[in-house]
Amino acid sequence: MIGKLKGRIDSTGPDWVMVDVVGVCYFVSCSGKTLAALPGIGEAAEIHTDMLVSQDSIRLVGFATVLEKEWFKLLQTVQGVGARVALAILTVLSASELASAIALQDRAMIGRANGVGKKLAERIVLELKDKAPAYTAADIGLSTVVAELAAPKSSAVTDAVSALVNLGYGQSQAAMAVSAAMRKGGDDQPTEKLIRAALKELAAG
Repeated sequence: MIGKLKGRIDSTGPDWVMVDVVGVCYFVSCSGKTLAALPGIGEAAEIHTDMLVSQDSIRLVGFATVLEKEWFKLLQTVQGVGARVALAILTVLSASELASAIALQDRAMIGRANGVGKKLAERIVLELKDKAPAYTAADIGLSTVVAELAAPKSSAVTDAVSALVNLGYGQSQAAMAVSAAMRKGGDDQPTEKLIRAALKELAAG
């Protein structure tokens, strides 16, 4: 089992990277987030890997962080989510964004990934909602936010986070701001008030 590669970037493609480890080049499939985090060609790199073994092939999938690797494995526990779909999800959402999307039951956010339809997105948020908090410990502050938002809330919470994301804020950043606004003004605020309060939190930060 190959759990990590340390070497130099030999070449890259739209969804893969070649890592030269002492003259041996390993072909590694990656999400878009991982590829964006890697250094340039010829530079030293460290990639966490998961080896996928099937009847027809053996392949490596690479990740910039251990947390991303753990999410990759967790996503595949959901029926209908294979390696390809899991990588597609991790291409559009970082580990922290995925955690907050699941906590908020934001099916639309997860549905942005290629190959994820409405039913599959719903299955992902329903099956992983109780597991998400355990996968956010590496994100300082986010585990508390996920725990707060994981409880049943009105649609105003999801709508407020979605509105902030549409304004250009990151999913986890928006979730943290909404969570802070809820702590100060209560979780029964209407959408418009919650958005205004969250924007104040973002401006103050």
